Amino acid sequence: MEMERMNEFPHTQMDRRPAKKDLCPSVKNILLLDSEGKRVAVKYYSDDWPTNSSKSAFEKSVFTKTLKSNARVEAEISMFENNIVIYKFVQDLHFFVTGGDDENELILATVLQGFFDAVALLLRNNVDKREALENLDLILLCLDEIVDGGMVLETDASIIAGKVATHNMDADAPLSEQTITQAWATAREHLTRTLLS
Repeated sequence: MEMERMNEFPHTQMDRRPAKKDLCPSVKNILLLDSEGKRVAVKYYSDDWPTNSSKSAFEKSVFTKTLKSNARVEAEISMFENNIVIYKFVQDLHFFVTGGDDENELILATVLQGFFDAVALLLRNNVDKREALENLDLILLCLDEIVDGGMVLETDASIIAGKVATHNMDADAPLSEQTITQAWATAREHLTRTLLS
């Protein structure tokens, strides 16, 4: 009798399961802009901005809205276009983490702080645009270690920086553990060796 009742109302079983969104906090994007609002490093994990022009427009709008704030000492929180934006400024760099309006601000702030601290460790506390551009590969690896597909993987800066440093040094790692750039470099190196021998 119970089985018949469940078959009559199959949607009630689905309603009891938590939604995927409830299980894991997600990030829509992480932005690192310079003091003029231009991109240094950005990663989008959401389809909210499907085109490059919409991404650029969002970056410009967020930069303009937050420009006059005093986010140099501590991170600040703002609502923007139905998103929560957590941001912090250091010298000529502006760090941003965006989540949906239903995300936990503390988790987003932890992601931002983990990103900032990992970048500071990797750049040896010389956090400025010139140094960031010279070490852009490390910053992009840092983003990959923090968030994957919008899902937060790690927020501990020392762990993030350690993984990035390991990736950077370990060119003989299996291809499955390398970033795309590293895999291309390894493939190019092997091809060059094959052609020259």
